[in-house]
Amino acid sequence: MKIVILDGYTENPGDLSWDGFEQLGELTVYDRTPADLTAERIGDADAVILNKTPVGEEIISACPNLGYIGVLATGYNVVDIEAAKKRGIVVCNIPSYGTNAVAQMTMALLLEICQHVGAHSDAVKNGEWSANADWCFWNYPLIELADKTMGIIGFGRIGQTVGKLAEAFGMKVITNTAAKEKEKVSSVKYVELDQLLAESDVISLHCPLFPETKGIINEENIQKMKDGVILLNTSRGPLIDESALAAALKSGKVYAAGLDVVSEEPIRSDNLLLDCDNCIITPHIAWAPKESRQRLMDVAVANLEAYIKGEPVNVVNP
Repeated sequence: MKIVILDGYTENPGDLSWDGFEQLGELTVYDRTPADLTAERIGDADAVILNKTPVGEEIISACPNLGYIGVLATGYNVVDIEAAKKRGIVVCNIPSYGTNAVAQMTMALLLEICQHVGAHSDAVKNGEWSANADWCFWNYPLIELADKTMGIIGFGRIGQTVGKLAEAFGMKVITNTAAKEKEKVSSVKYVELDQLLAESDVISLHCPLFPETKGIINEENIQKMKDGVILLNTSRGPLIDESALAAALKSGKVYAAGLDVVSEEPIRSDNLLLDCDNCIITPHIAWAPKESRQRLMDVAVANLEAYIKGEPVNVVNP
């Protein structure tokens, strides 16, 4: 079997091993693949592994040997699922590998907004504490999370883990979720979206990106929120109307935002949120601790191995 990895660098910049894939076939790894080289690099490969490199109908048609597409992520919107299905190509993703990592990052963003740890550390190193007349100082308002309400939009594995962490800080947790089939958590109140918007001191997004959730944080819904709400997004950038959020951040309607994702990645230099001092933006790293990436690697290899055995798992286009 010929296996091609199109954009392996973000998954494995050198601290992991591709040995699992090498044991399954003839492996070629590219750190990155420009769009105009995708079909050429797949060539006569039987299996292609990718993260964010788009594989549409035209590319699928140009690669007659292709039988398997493995996505190194949970989201698989970069693949034309219907075109793959018509060709009988199995497409598999990696569910659940980053639950703890993403939940941890969500709380890291919230704690940075509440405590400004980095800014205060910089102030100390810049001599502000040494020169201060008092035994302590703070340059930003400090916020205690206990007794605040955390509203979680989307209550799957990550949302539930964020909820547990929020409760550990003494927060009340409410959620709005489409995952009706999931077992309800007794300590969490399930509410309609408008109630969540109105009652939450902190709103954290953990829902998938679907047509019905795209732009769920928009001007209309922001106006339904409490004045001074904190907004967190470690899910998908297009869940937020960024122009509406930028306006709300500048007006103070939204006290602060902590974002690990934006609508277009890498972020454009003209993104309006870059001009908002009360918006923390990190470069889509919630998934990236080594432990999380190793789990992803292990599942990706297991997915391909199961396909080779004729018993594919984690198939998104059955």
